[in-house]
Amino acid sequence: MSFKSIEEIGRLRKRLGLTQKELAANSGVSQSLIAKIESGSVEPTYSKAQNIFEALENLRAKEEIKAEQIMKTKVISVTLKEIVKEVIKIMKTKSISQMPVMDKEKVCGVITESAILMNLREHPEKMNYLRAEEVMEETPPIVSPKAGQKLLLELLKDYPIVLVAEKGEIKGLISKTDVLGKME
Repeated sequence: MSFKSIEEIGRLRKRLGLTQKELAANSGVSQSLIAKIESGSVEPTYSKAQNIFEALENLRAKEEIKAEQIMKTKVISVTLKEIVKEVIKIMKTKSISQMPVMDKEKVCGVITESAILMNLREHPEKMNYLRAEEVMEETPPIVSPKAGQKLLLELLKDYPIVLVAEKGEIKGLISKTDVLGKME
């Protein structure tokens, strides 16, 4: 994590709900040093500042929401051979805008409303026989249940969904809406 200045220490400590004593214990410095830094009466050495910032980052990471807390555990998927017309019905019925495309237990890609619309715009005559495998986009990223919200936000910038797996088995799915629902 990059910090702009020493003045941020107090603000970050308070945001994490830490006392000066707790931050001191986690960073290996004295509570009085934390108090003096926050009051602006002393400039810490580089190594002490680095220890404090590392402790703040580690404590922030522990508090970060994890994928297992955000994910939807009921993963609705379609097969490679599923006809797009049926995929659209599933999306409408379940009020979803994307879902994984599976071949047996393996994720092969993702099918999205956008991909369907683009394909139907170019080939409306194919509506009754176009298959999921012809419309699907690349496989979405797969993360561990312990992956943090920061990583999820990065991945969701480029992908419509993120899958959550443990020991090769899909356990859940996270969309942008799921992450936004956990924001306070």
